[in-house]
Amino acid sequence: QVQLVESGGGLVQAGGSLRLNCAASGRTDITHIMAWFRQAPGKEREFVATINWSGTRSYYTDSVNGRFTISRDNAKNTVYLQMNSLKPDDTAVYYCAVAKPSTIWSYRPLYDYDIDYWGKGTLVTVSA
Repeated sequence: QVQLVESGGGLVQAGGSLRLNCAASGRTDITHIMAWFRQAPGKEREFVATINWSGTRSYYTDSVNGRFTISRDNAKNTVYLQMNSLKPDDTAVYYCAVAKPSTIWSYRPLYDYDIDYWGKGTLVTVSA
């Protein structure tokens, strides 16, 4: 079992920045590929970014590419999402996720069926 706790969400004006944190505990040895997803009000959950174990590879959905950066510190069992140039469309609950151990790294979005564990989410609200 892996437990994930997100933090760092809040209210920010358009153009501002936030950094989300995801602290993992439990079987952190299986957190090879981790990701961030988000769910906006009235919409389905969508993939945002993913990172490999060593932190040397990452992949982003087009709408955040160049504005968001995913990173990780394995010594702290923590994954981060640095979000810059935020837009009102980025308003959502952001979820941290651990991919199934069988997932092989590829430069592609992850989907719900790729995920073994989810955090409870942290709300990000971007005002115009």
